[in-house]
Amino acid sequence: MKCIYCGSEESKVIDSRAVEETNAIKRRRECIKCGKRFNTYEKVEVVPMLVVKNDGTRQAFSIDKIKAGIMRACEKRPVSMQEIDTLVNEIERKVYNTMQEEISSKKIGEFVMDGLKQLDEVSYVRFASVYKQFKDISTFYDFLLSYEQSARPKTKRKSKTQK
Repeated sequence: MKCIYCGSEESKVIDSRAVEETNAIKRRRECIKCGKRFNTYEKVEVVPMLVVKNDGTRQAFSIDKIKAGIMRACEKRPVSMQEIDTLVNEIERKVYNTMQEEISSKKIGEFVMDGLKQLDEVSYVRFASVYKQFKDISTFYDFLLSYEQSARPKTKRKSKTQK
């Protein structure tokens, strides 16, 4: 690392600390030549990710948009910010683990749907109602019925006479 005071390329690391807010490492360095100290920051370089929308347009991937959508779906539900942040981080990890430069908005929507399904049923249905763009009440109703059948354990109900 080049010294900002004398330009020497030899320095030693005195201390390293994680910077939580920015996912960076702060390094305190000392120049071997002049002895002055300075800070440097290391951050993981993230490959830009593009989202391919349904109409074929592309835009930069934004984890903030995903978080905003999840927060809207979880509004007035017993879901903590920590649970939301955990889900958002998991989705971001899945997106970058695809190792692609582009990902479809449909795939991201599936990641969100899967996460919300595990987190909170009502939030899942709220998100689905926007994400799936139901044409009318009957398609929404069909979705709810199919979800209920897949979500509920398949047990035999006791008839009133079997008590």
